[in-house]
Amino acid sequence: MIRFRPLALALLMTSTAVLAEEPKLIPMPASIETRAGTLTIADGAGIVAGDAGAKIAARLLVQQVKVVRGLTLAGDARAGPIRFVRDAGVAGDEAYVLTVATTGVTIAASGDAGLVHGAMTLAQLLSPDTAVGKPVTLAAMTIRDAPRFKWRGLLIDPARHFVPIPALYAMVDQLAAQKMNVLHLHLTDDQGWRMEIKRYPDLTRIGAWRTPPSSGGAPGPKVGGFYTQAELKALVAYAKDRAITVVPEIDLPGHAQAAVASYPAEVGVLGDRPAVSHDWGVNPWLFSPEDRSMTFIKHVLDELMDVFPSQFIHLGGDEAVKDQWERSPAVQAKMKALGLKTEMQMQSWMIDQLGEYLAKHGRRLIGWDEILEGGLPPSASVMSWRGEKGAVEAANQGHDVVLSPAPTLYLDSLQSNRSDEPAGRISGGDAIVTLADLYKYEPEPKGLAADKAQHVLGAQINAFSEYFVTPEQLQHATFPRLSALAERTWSPKTTQDYANFVARLEPQMGRYARAGIAAADSAFAVDFAVQGTRGDALRARKVPVTLATQAGYGTIRYTLDGKEPTARSKAYASPLSLKPGVVVRAAAFTSDGRPTAVPRLFETSRAALLRRSNSEMVACPGGSLNLRVPLTAEATALAPVYNINIFDGCTMYPAAPLDVARGFSVDVARLARHYGLAHDASKLVPQYAVTTYGELVVRAGGCKGTIVATFPLPDPATSPNRMAFSGKLPEGKGDADLCLQFTQSLESPIYAVESMQLTETN
Repeated sequence: MIRFRPLALALLMTSTAVLAEEPKLIPMPASIETRAGTLTIADGAGIVAGDAGAKIAARLLVQQVKVVRGLTLAGDARAGPIRFVRDAGVAGDEAYVLTVATTGVTIAASGDAGLVHGAMTLAQLLSPDTAVGKPVTLAAMTIRDAPRFKWRGLLIDPARHFVPIPALYAMVDQLAAQKMNVLHLHLTDDQGWRMEIKRYPDLTRIGAWRTPPSSGGAPGPKVGGFYTQAELKALVAYAKDRAITVVPEIDLPGHAQAAVASYPAEVGVLGDRPAVSHDWGVNPWLFSPEDRSMTFIKHVLDELMDVFPSQFIHLGGDEAVKDQWERSPAVQAKMKALGLKTEMQMQSWMIDQLGEYLAKHGRRLIGWDEILEGGLPPSASVMSWRGEKGAVEAANQGHDVVLSPAPTLYLDSLQSNRSDEPAGRISGGDAIVTLADLYKYEPEPKGLAADKAQHVLGAQINAFSEYFVTPEQLQHATFPRLSALAERTWSPKTTQDYANFVARLEPQMGRYARAGIAAADSAFAVDFAVQGTRGDALRARKVPVTLATQAGYGTIRYTLDGKEPTARSKAYASPLSLKPGVVVRAAAFTSDGRPTAVPRLFETSRAALLRRSNSEMVACPGGSLNLRVPLTAEATALAPVYNINIFDGCTMYPAAPLDVARGFSVDVARLARHYGLAHDASKLVPQYAVTTYGELVVRAGGCKGTIVATFPLPDPATSPNRMAFSGKLPEGKGDADLCLQFTQSLESPIYAVESMQLTETN
C-alpha cells in the first residue's frame, strides 16, 4: 500500500526544488512512505559504494543525474550522503529499498539489478522539475519496490531499417531509466541480415544491403548496414551493466529472403537467388528444413550464442507462408520420411529440432505464436502477437509466454490521427494506439487458468521499423508510450491510475528532452475540430471550433491575434465561434505555467476551410486507409506522409460544399508499390485504365456519382513523383462527397492525393 503524509516544510530558497508531494516517478513504486524531515542533494555530493555491482550502480547514477539534472555527483567517494549497500534481506534480484533520511540516502538490494533500479529511482527523485543544475531537497521517505513481471521488453527492428550502434545505446539508457529489462533485437528479415556471422560472410556482404524501391525512374543507391560481433558483445555488456538482457532474434523459417539471397544453395528451398527484398509484408522465401539448411542454421546459432549469453533465443516463426515447401519435392519427401502430414507440422518439427539444440547449450527457444500451429514443441516459449489467444493456449499447456499483441503493443501503430503525425499503420483508424490505449493494456489475459498465471513472464512493446528510417523517428514512436508499458509491467495493479500517470509523465518528458530523445508530444498537443460541416461554417460565416488534447492534462490556452500562446493567454472553456480568417493558436499549460507541447494552429479562412490535406481525406466505401507512408521508402523527414489503401487507389474528399465551390486543384504523389501481400493479393481491386499510364477520375456525389474530370497520369519513368491537376465543379446543392479514383495497373506505382483545394471561382 502506498502511504503519503502531508509535510510541514518551511519555505526554501527558489534555487532549491522541494519534494513535498507524491513523487512523480515512472514506473510508480510498490510502496512509498514519507516521514518528517528533508535532505538536500547538491553539486559534488559523494556516493559511497562497496562491491563491484554497487560501483556500477553508482557510476550509472552519476551519469544519469548529470543528464537529467545537470548535477555532478562524486561517484567513488569515501564519504557522502548517498550509499549503496548489499542487503540479503531484500528478496528478489530486482527488488530494492530506497531510504531518504535527514542524514543521507541509502539504496539497499540483494542483487545488482536492484541496485541499478534504485539508482534510477533516485535519479528521478533528483530531477522533479526544470531547475537544471540546482540543488534538490528531498522529503524523508522509504520506497520499497519490486517488479510485477519478469519480462519488461522492447523490440527494436534494425532489419527493415538499420539502427546505428550509438542509437541502440541511447535506447538502452532509456530502458534502464524506467526499469525495462529486455531489449529484443530483430536481427534478420527479408530486408536485411544485420549480424556478422564469420562462417558465412555473405550474410552481411550480400544480405545486409538492398536496393530501395522506385516509384518511377532509376532506384537510389543501396541501403543497409550490419553489426560486427565485437560491436554486439559491447552492446550486451553495456546493457548488462544496466540490468538489461539483450535477446537476439533470427527469424525463420519465413522472413528469410536476405538469407536466401546470400546462400541460396545452403538454405533455399527451390534453388533460386532472389534479391534482398525492399517489399514490406510477407514474402515467399523460406529456410529449407533439409539437413543442409538445418546444419547452416545451427552454425549460425553457435556464433549467436557466443555473442549473446541470454537465456532465451528468439527464432521467429511468424508469417511463414508455406507455398515453397508445398511445391518442393525434397521438402515433401522429408515430410513423408518424418511421418508429417502438413507443412505446419514441418515447421513444428523444425522449431523442435532447433529448440533441442539450444537446450543442449543451456538456452531456451522463444518464438511468435505461429509456432503453436502444428503442435507446440515442448521446449518452446511463446511471444503472442496475434492477440492473446496464443498466450492463453500456450500458458494453459504449461509453456512460458510473453504478451505482445498487435496493434496495442506495436509502436508502428500511429499514436494519433493528427496531420503532423509521421508514417505508420492506421488500419482505418482501428490501429491508432494512443498513450491511454497502451496504459490501459493489462498483461493478464482472460481465459488463463489460475494455476498457470506464473507462466506469464510479462509483456513487450515492438518497434518494427518499416516506417522508422532514422533514430529520431524510432524515438518519436517509442516515447512516451514506452513509459506506459514500463508502469504496467513493473507497478502493482493497485497503484496504476492513468490521470495520475499523465501528471507524473510531465517531468519525464523533460528528462527525455534533456537526454536528447525525440519523444512525441502527440498526447499533449491541441487538436482542433469544426462542429458541423465546413460547408455549414462557410454558409453561416461563423466557424465553431472545439479544442482538446488526448491526455486531458493541463489548461488549454489560446490566442487569436497571431501571437504564440503563453500561460497568461485566455483559457479555453467552451467551443469558439470565429469569423472566417481568424487563426487559432493553442497549447496546454501546466499549473506552474509550462507548455506541455509545441503550440499548434488552425486556420479558418475560407480557402483553408475549402482545403483537405491527405490526412483529412477518407476511405471510399468498402475500403480502408490502412497505412500512412512517406514519399519514398528511405525518407528521413517526418513529412510529407500519405494515408493510402494499398489494395485500392480510391479516396474521398468528404462533404464538399458544392453550392460554394466552383473549381478545384489536386496535388498528387506517386509512391512506390512495394508490399509483399502473399495470399492477401486477392484483395487487390483492379481498375481498368483507358490511357497508357492510367487516370485520375474525379466524381461528384460519391464514387457512383457524376464524373466531373478525368486526368491522364504521366509516364512514371520520366515525370516527377509529385504533380498537380485542376478542373471545374458543376454547381450543386449542399454538401456531397468527391470521389478520386486512380486507375493505374496493379503493377504500377501507387498514387495518393496529397491535398485537394476547392475554389470559389472557376
